[in-house]
Amino acid sequence: MAGEGGEDPDLSIESTPTWVIAAVCTVIVSISLFFERFLHYAGKTLKKKHEKTLYEALLKVKEELMLLGFISLLLMVFQGAIQRICIPESTTHHGLPCKIDPDNTTDFSIVHFDFGNKSSLHILGGARLLATSKSYSVSYHCKKAGKVPLLSLEAIHQLHIFIFVLAITHVVLSLITVVLGLTQISKWNHWEMAIRREDDTATNMIKHVHELKFIQDRFKGFGKAAGIVSRLNDFGKQFYGPITKEDYRTMRLGFIMKHCRGNPKFNFYNYMIRALEADFKKVIGINWYLWAFVIVFLLINVGGWHAYFWVSFIPFVLLFVIGAKLEHIITCLAREVVEKHTAIEGDLIVSPSDHLFWFGKPKIVLFLIHFILFQNAFELSYFFWILV
Repeated sequence: MAGEGGEDPDLSIESTPTWVIAAVCTVIVSISLFFERFLHYAGKTLKKKHEKTLYEALLKVKEELMLLGFISLLLMVFQGAIQRICIPESTTHHGLPCKIDPDNTTDFSIVHFDFGNKSSLHILGGARLLATSKSYSVSYHCKKAGKVPLLSLEAIHQLHIFIFVLAITHVVLSLITVVLGLTQISKWNHWEMAIRREDDTATNMIKHVHELKFIQDRFKGFGKAAGIVSRLNDFGKQFYGPITKEDYRTMRLGFIMKHCRGNPKFNFYNYMIRALEADFKKVIGINWYLWAFVIVFLLINVGGWHAYFWVSFIPFVLLFVIGAKLEHIITCLAREVVEKHTAIEGDLIVSPSDHLFWFGKPKIVLFLIHFILFQNAFELSYFFWILV
């Protein structure tokens, strides 16, 4: 478009040199092919190493990228149709993410939607951007009808970028979380080998349950009647009481006696790694209810409500609740042993069960972890989006 300062007009593709179009297409296609080949060879490597669950997680990443590409395509194809939707100007004064200065006498429709002339500046989020001639014509069409466009071209572009950053941030944070988790439980492999060696030389002895270290660490004498005190103790223990070797030994033996009693040499560590990989496949995706959360947040992100500030507390609260619940489950296992036995022969055996989880469904914990990961990704992407 022509500007007051003698700017060059915007050129359409037929007015653009062919070498410029070819160069830009080469760069874009090269980056896309490189990324596609990287995912392809990563999948082949995982299949060769028989990492079925990680391969399925990679397929889940591809699905998310395909969904992201489809969303981008819809935004690009229908951006013209969205701009041609005109709405009354009065409706645009409600639900603004930023409050308008009452002392500012500038006409709202001119600032945000109208381009009084072709050299006017489109102000959005504090940034001044030259409006395109197409946006000008659409805005002029709505202006003639006494209305404003539903969404500006620049707003659609920024929404496009936000969705892209959100999806990429979620995938990256999920990968980082799994890597950190694998690093944290790597010492469990040493415990597994040590416990299996100890089992070969162990002799059964009659022991009082209160003499066992697992009971001493996990059971503080709080019965079912002291529910509140016990839960407060479990809440505090998540900050200073990490999983110990005795915890691992007890959980391992309880799992073996419940699910594979005929195989006392069962490698519980390998099972935990496979379970973690299987759960990773579930938490890396962005389900419909997570997209619904994004839409609800964008709806309530009204100036003066401080929605971004209050929503940031959700991951912390959920994380503390999950940590306290898992500690409480271990405490319940220890209490059940104490209440049923005064002395045992051999190793301590607990009885893990789904009824210890909320509503008897362990999947609720996985769902909350999935939501926490997405919530963190959403807050980071939203922060950088509004910052830029």
